[in-house]
Amino acid sequence: MRVSWITDDKHVASMVEYGQVSGRYERSAIGEHTSYIYFLYTSGKIHHVKIGPLEPDTVYYYRCGGIGDEFSFKTPPAALPIEFAVIGDLGQTEWTASTLAHVGKSGYDMLLLPGDLSYADAQQPLWDTFGRFVQPYASARPWMVTEGNHETEAFPIVHLHPFVAYNSRWRMPYEESGSTSNLYYSFDAAGGAVHVVMLGSYTDFHAESAQYKWLMADLAKVDRRITPWVILIIHAPWYNTNLAHQGEGESMRKAMESLLYEARVDVVFAGHVHAYERFTRIYDNKADSCGPAHITIGDGGNREGLALGFDKLHKAASLSLFREASFGHGRLSVVNGTHARWLWHRNDDADSKVRDEVWLQSLSASASCGSGLAGTASASAKVEL
Repeated sequence: MRVSWITDDKHVASMVEYGQVSGRYERSAIGEHTSYIYFLYTSGKIHHVKIGPLEPDTVYYYRCGGIGDEFSFKTPPAALPIEFAVIGDLGQTEWTASTLAHVGKSGYDMLLLPGDLSYADAQQPLWDTFGRFVQPYASARPWMVTEGNHETEAFPIVHLHPFVAYNSRWRMPYEESGSTSNLYYSFDAAGGAVHVVMLGSYTDFHAESAQYKWLMADLAKVDRRITPWVILIIHAPWYNTNLAHQGEGESMRKAMESLLYEARVDVVFAGHVHAYERFTRIYDNKADSCGPAHITIGDGGNREGLALGFDKLHKAASLSLFREASFGHGRLSVVNGTHARWLWHRNDDADSKVRDEVWLQSLSASASCGSGLAGTASASAKVEL
């Protein structure tokens, strides 16, 4: 696990003490620190410390920098089942607070966030308030994120480096996955039963790009006999019948969709559109039982509001199985090597209410789709209600 935190005091050590008993820290680890300047703003000291090895499915208590409050987190399980909470386009609104409260009411093992975190949009103090805002949740479970358009924060006229705040604050395990960029990476969960790929919608993705070549190599390493589930996260959706952000993921889809199809990726989660929409299994704008299911989950609680309009005449309308413009979050419970349960919870009610539910069958569960990049023979399954 990597623990990240920020201090105003530049003399605080980049050290984490931890153990399995509250108040008794039997181990410690030293990490690294960084900071950045953005126009007139100078960040605090940003600490990143890797701790472990750790036991799976275990609660650890920890303290950062040798001072201050004690926190605790629970490590993910070493095998299936595993449950992912999925939230896109968070922000720092009352709706965000409602979403996170609903997520926190029941257990989950890891949170996946397909971009648009703080909505700072170059107002750097909002990154600090966002960190404090999500700390009760992000300090207790692994948060695995990828970047959205609101993380770019680039000003080409003055040649300011894009993603400087995001890359400095949210350090993901890109090096461990063979990537050269914090904007795209992958990792295994549940003892390797689930392979999660986090792609960057706002960095080069054409066939000659570093990201494309990395993705091709990453998927080729996956052996579906060992890893029956492959999940992919992007920000801008490739399929979208909402009136908002029409076609913004199309160029990335054209560049990379065949890689996902050949690798038999099971499901693609996206954000960006501030609504919920679930599609059937698709490849190249057609229903295809060997393609991934596409789910847009960009309804976490952003300050820009909901994307209320859907185009009933859109060319992909027949492929869209459920859509609703409400704030909420999703839960993917990977039960075993063949089946996973997806639930979308709406926030509109006093308690988080399940509005959409579907069982997914892994594409590694049968041989009807033939073999692809992902190691052994892959399989097909329609999304079943």
